[in-house]
Amino acid sequence: MHPAPSIILFTTLSGLGYGLAAVLGLGLLDASTLSVKIAHLAALAMIAGGLLSSTLHLGNPQRAWRALSQWQSSWLSREGVMAILTFVPLTISAWFSVVEGRYLPVAGLIGTAMCGITVYCTAMIYASLRSLQAWNTGLTPLCYLLFAAAGGFLLAAVAGYSSGTGGTVCAAIAALSVVAAWIAKHQWWTRLRTLVPLSTPESATGLGNIGHVRLFERPHINDNYLTREMGFKVARKHALKLSKIAMIAGGAVPVLLLVVAMLSGVGAVTIVASVLAVGFYALGLVVERWLFFAEASHAVMNYYGG
Repeated sequence: MHPAPSIILFTTLSGLGYGLAAVLGLGLLDASTLSVKIAHLAALAMIAGGLLSSTLHLGNPQRAWRALSQWQSSWLSREGVMAILTFVPLTISAWFSVVEGRYLPVAGLIGTAMCGITVYCTAMIYASLRSLQAWNTGLTPLCYLLFAAAGGFLLAAVAGYSSGTGGTVCAAIAALSVVAAWIAKHQWWTRLRTLVPLSTPESATGLGNIGHVRLFERPHINDNYLTREMGFKVARKHALKLSKIAMIAGGAVPVLLLVVAMLSGVGAVTIVASVLAVGFYALGLVVERWLFFAEASHAVMNYYGG
């Protein structure tokens, strides 16, 4: 699949935003501190930015609202509806923190639950597609949820260390979440790279009973939407190299930096280490999301020699 920058930006930003909003909704940090107030606004900004970036991938962005009408059958529509509804408790929580300087448990916990549901809906857009065998697994929503949680606790650790309260707790949970997320992703990659294709040129054409089927001639000379969006190829050796870079930059380095922050106690070192942990994690996550699309093979490419 073509790894469109807008979709990579959307899934990365919105995942981090929903993760941070979900953690803030748990009330682990002092809502009256400046850093937590900024965190609430940052979460809303990342979610909004991610959703807006997703419209760049649409052929007719002005018709995006129509996707909301198919919520009974479409995970894309469910995600859109949930994204809008989730803004209600998140905005209320942000208001009470920024304006009144206090935590509102009801809005916070409802917002946390709705953030999780929204991220799950995003993941199911891909996991529900049987035509993409790589995505069609329960590991896909698990990875999305764990990555969102890890990013949320990482960002919350920065806010906690900056305010002087709750940073160590968030950092400890963040370290565990990062490890869990990359373990799940490693299992996802292992499954992907050992898959036996369910759809082959033989099954697609119905000619498997007479022998091996190969492409004699492409259906057309010029590229079309299918070949552009679903015909992207990445060499296996490059994919393996990039996956290792993602796990080191987004997994090993952030955990090491979080350990440094926790052992340092308080002060500038904890803030710098936690900020760097977020930066490296985001870098690894962008690479992971790029591979998520680049390594997925669509069944339609059987008709194009893919």
